[in-house]
Amino acid sequence: MIRDSTETDFAALLRLNLESERFLSPLSLPQLQSLHAQAWYRRVVCVEGAVQGFLLALEAGADYESPNYRWFAARYVEFLYIDRIVIDAAARGRHLAVRLYEDLFARARERGLKRITCEFDTDPPNDASRRFHQRFGFHEVGSQRVAGGKKTVSLQEALL
Repeated sequence: MIRDSTETDFAALLRLNLESERFLSPLSLPQLQSLHAQAWYRRVVCVEGAVQGFLLALEAGADYESPNYRWFAARYVEFLYIDRIVIDAAARGRHLAVRLYEDLFARARERGLKRITCEFDTDPPNDASRRFHQRFGFHEVGSQRVAGGKKTVSLQEALL
């Protein structure tokens, strides 16, 4: 089941983020509260009532200092930025991320949005994320070094 996330989900979201932090940026409770308040899309996927994953996405115009979000904001007037998607390691392989992306894309189309953006690591490589995003029609529109030069990301867009 996919539903809107609430503050009662924050402990689960922080746990999931920490579990996958090597692919994401760290997330504290105050940061999550700020992101959640600004996010246009903030949904969780549950299995048997337990949160197994989440996705947060922000529209253009958010007050968000992420270097990747800022890259898109400097180039596009309108976009939806996927800040993070996380699936519990024990629940991977059950297509929960696919379900969240399908839900996000459907809602974006209903809203009349034309561009969804995201990034994934290329150094060190995250081939699973690259393959996953290709399935949804994402293609590279740029790249940049982040995390103090420790990572390179591929900046991606999918046009609706």
